[in-house]
Amino acid sequence: MSAVAAGPPTPVAEARDLRVPGAGGALSARLYRPSGAAAGPLPVLVYFHGGGWVIGDLDSHDGLCRRLAAGAGCLVLSVAYRLAPEHRFPAAVEDAVAAARWAAAEAAAWGGDGARLALGGDSAGGNLAAVAARLLRDAGGPTLRCQLLIYPVTDLTLTRPAYARLGEGYLLGHAAMTWYVGHYLGGADPRDPAASPLFAADLRGLPPALIVTAGYDPLAEEAAAYGDKLAEAGVPVTRLHHADMVHGFLTMDGLLDAAATAAADIATALKAALARPPAV
Repeated sequence: MSAVAAGPPTPVAEARDLRVPGAGGALSARLYRPSGAAAGPLPVLVYFHGGGWVIGDLDSHDGLCRRLAAGAGCLVLSVAYRLAPEHRFPAAVEDAVAAARWAAAEAAAWGGDGARLALGGDSAGGNLAAVAARLLRDAGGPTLRCQLLIYPVTDLTLTRPAYARLGEGYLLGHAAMTWYVGHYLGGADPRDPAASPLFAADLRGLPPALIVTAGYDPLAEEAAAYGDKLAEAGVPVTRLHHADMVHGFLTMDGLLDAAATAAADIATALKAALARPPAV
């Protein structure tokens, strides 16, 4: 994200760099603590940045993580998972799962509540959040209160009809997605549910989903399809659709007033999700 696209950073009480254990070694991470938070342990969002599993880092999504922490009144742990092509699928997935487990176990040490845990991310990071949520369910925990999926990739076959309509001229296109997916998968099966959550056979018992989409984004169709499949499995789904926006717009708050407004709406919905009692 360029400096032009990013707006002034939202103030938070703390933005501290730290290291967290990943599946293949220590990972860089950044912990955001909101200003003026209520006393007592705070809920925690573990966040995975976008960038096609190839680019992006803690700094590219610093502004969005600050907005989410401030607006939702939660701790945000932004995790820099291993990137392709040096670390191909499923390295990023393994890191996402490891980071979520660590956050649940260690949250109390930095003022967090591991029992009020959410996973989130945008684009490739939304893909990782969705996949990790299902893998954690299958492994017996930790239990999640919410999965925040911001314009997530859910179908790596790249065959959705949306690519015929929006595959060129809207910031993210079919050629770019082909490049990203090729670097990430390196020949692995794109229909593997650990790569494409839309192909998972059983979505029952997953945490409530907050799905954010943009109208001029070819990924909106597959995100909506994943939301439909979650709902059919009995998973509560909240959808926030921004009809006039393109993929990646939430990190363009220096250019788009709508980005700040949308981030505030997401934070409000996330705050409500983290405040609700756990599903039984």
